[in-house]
Amino acid sequence: MKTLLLLRHGKSSWDDASLADIDRPLAPRGIAAASRMGREIAQRGWLPDRALVSSSARTRATWELACTELGPEPEISFSPTLYEAAAEVLLAEIRQTPDRIGTLILVGHNPGMADLVLSLAGAGSAPAAIDSASSKFPTAALARLSFDGAWEALGPATARLTHVLRPKDLGDEK
Repeated sequence: MKTLLLLRHGKSSWDDASLADIDRPLAPRGIAAASRMGREIAQRGWLPDRALVSSSARTRATWELACTELGPEPEISFSPTLYEAAAEVLLAEIRQTPDRIGTLILVGHNPGMADLVLSLAGAGSAPAAIDSASSKFPTAALARLSFDGAWEALGPATARLTHVLRPKDLGDEK
């Protein structure tokens, strides 16, 4: 069984209007949420073997903060292709994952991330997780999907959406 974790970047800062969108850093709330989601991933034992991370400043920072909570660092790839990518582009990148990888985490942006979560969710998905993903996939939200088979075969409705976690639901977001 394979596990796919989809983590949206933490809340970004708009304090410096001169920065290009790709260069915006995390806001204080985003910093706290990224660390909190990393701790949650570790506590649940959902440790990734590989990470695919958008090349934007906010996704890189989200990953770095989450990763410090996980223990040994997995293989990592920072990709400009993932920056604000549509669900189809994200899926194409995921499908290139070597079959030896059991758990993959992708850190990216909306609306592509939310669209991908809902596209992949098929039979056996948790109704509460689908409802949560359908209503809102906020910054630092994490979706967990599982499926049988090879990464290259992952497609619409082929995975089970088991969890959608949002920082505010975990009880200690400010």
